[in-house]
Amino acid sequence: MNRINRMIPTAESAKPLFAALVLVLFSLLMTGCLYPDEGAGENKVSYRESVKRIQSAVDDYFKEQGVLPIITAGPEVPRYEKYRVDLELLKNRGYIDQIPATAFEKGGTGYFLIINEESDPTVKVMDLTTVQAVNDVQRAVNLYKMGNDGALPAGETLYPGYKAVDLSKTDAKSLKLMSVFSGQEMTFIMDEAGKVYADYAFDIMQAVQKDGSEPKEGEDLRIFLEKESYFVPVKSVPYAWMNQQPVAQPAT
Repeated sequence: MNRINRMIPTAESAKPLFAALVLVLFSLLMTGCLYPDEGAGENKVSYRESVKRIQSAVDDYFKEQGVLPIITAGPEVPRYEKYRVDLELLKNRGYIDQIPATAFEKGGTGYFLIINEESDPTVKVMDLTTVQAVNDVQRAVNLYKMGNDGALPAGETLYPGYKAVDLSKTDAKSLKLMSVFSGQEMTFIMDEAGKVYADYAFDIMQAVQKDGSEPKEGEDLRIFLEKESYFVPVKSVPYAWMNQQPVAQPAT
């Protein structure tokens, strides 16, 4: 009995042990909080270096060949998905020594694109995680329509002609998408026909505030995201500046 009593710590003897445990737990929590930021930083660095390399190769190729190294796409392909860089061509012609590990072609999660192809060819990244998430929600919406006489799984009206997708009504209820621009969870919106898009209003608002300039009348606010990041707002609609905030416009 005395042996058992000796094994049970008293309140006074337990204090140092408790303090040590608290310190260990605090350290673990702090470490856990830092990992996502560090990972995000590494991701940003890898894309920054990859974009610089591809941009230099595209510039050299265009200067020497007179054409852009792009994979041909039809006119129906949206701007932020259209002019994919032909990385195999650049590698085979010796303009890059290897395809970046960040590229989909090498198991990464991005396609390298060219925007402003006629005036100022600029390399950007199309995030395929975003593309896949929107496609998954689109399939869920389509299934809901088929099983509910054409009705949509609609939530609140967010913009004229657009409503939030109520994921709780669909098979995609657990799906979440984090923005490549802000890291915030994104909302899925759909038009009156049930076409699904990612809502970039929050990201645009942040970019406008950071830029510090007043958006011009009739300007597509997605340009602020182009200036702010190496990514493009894929699966999006145009936004206009109305009442000091970005408002989704009809898709073009």
